[in-house]
This record gives sequence, C-alpha cells and structure tokens, in this order.
Amino acid sequence: MTTNTDNHFVAQAVHDLGSALWFGGAVMGIAGVNKSGQDLSQGLDRIRVAGSAWSRYQPAQFGGIAATLLAGLRLTQVGGRRIALQKGFGTVGALKAGLAVAGAGATAYAAYSGSRIGKAAEEAARRGEQVEVKDATLPTQNTPSEIAKWQSRQRVTQFLVPALAGANIVCNSWLVQSYRVGATAKGVLRRLLPD
Repeated sequence: MTTNTDNHFVAQAVHDLGSALWFGGAVMGIAGVNKSGQDLSQGLDRIRVAGSAWSRYQPAQFGGIAATLLAGLRLTQVGGRRIALQKGFGTVGALKAGLAVAGAGATAYAAYSGSRIGKAAEEAARRGEQVEVKDATLPTQNTPSEIAKWQSRQRVTQFLVPALAGANIVCNSWLVQSYRVGATAKGVLRRLLPD
C-alpha cells in the first residue's frame, strides 16, 4: 500500500509515456516523415507532404513534451527531499530538468524551421521558381537559397531533439534508482561520509 508521500506512480507513468511519445515521434520524423517525400516526383510536394504530416502530429508531440515537463515537476515535488539527501542525485535531477527545457526549445525551433521551409517553398513556387529538394530537409544544388538555409537548420534540430529527449529518459532512469533501498542507503552514506 502506498501513502500520499510516496504515491507517485501516476506522475511517473505520465512522465514516461510523454517522454516515449516525444522521443519516438522525433525518431519517426527523421526516419520516416522527412524522407517520405522522396517517393514523390515534385520538390514542392516533398516539402508539403512532410509539412502536412508534422502539422498533424505536432499536437501529440507537444502533448508529450507537456506531460514530460509537468510530470517531471510533480516527481521533483514528491521526491525532492529524497533526491537532495543522496549524493549525485540532485545533480542528475538538475541536468534532467535542463535537458527537458532545452529539448522543448529545440523541438519548438524544429517546428518553426519546418514552417519556414514550407513558407519559403510556397513563395518560390508562386514566383514561378522550380523547387528542387531531395526531401524535406535535404536540398539539391538547385534548391533556392532561402529553403536550403532553413533545411540546414532543420537537419541540425531534427537530430538534436531525440538526443535531448533520449538523454532526459536516461537521466530519469537513473533518478528512479533513488527509490531503491540499497541505492538510497548508499546515496545517503556517500553524502554523510567524506570522500
């Protein structure tokens, strides 16, 4: 039976499911969505198909990020004293929080970069320019410069997002160990005894 002071399984589940949604969606974007346009013959359509997929997935992805951040705050509130008592856990907790915030920022910038690619492609098409791209994030040598610039930024952030989300998950896995009796005893002893 759990008490109000240690009953955090709902927050942990929400955090883990949100993180899985965030990380999985980012990897799916790299492996599938951004490359899916390669099957189409027109560069503009390659950008449009990726943009359409991302706009449909975006509420779920940002929902996953919100779940990760909010549940992470709750987990810190519930386990903060325990984490503070054990040497090393506070540092990892702070790192995890920083990774989550940086990852949320990188995700927002990736979404912004994607919208800029789409807008630049539509504007180029309206001017009668040929929009040539390999896929949503890879230009060709004939890609208009404004599109290529945003594709370059998107390529960086598309790999940064799952790296930060994955690192957040790894830190969380480490922090969960603070609830194990052996880890708790060891962490408290390391805090009390000099090195």
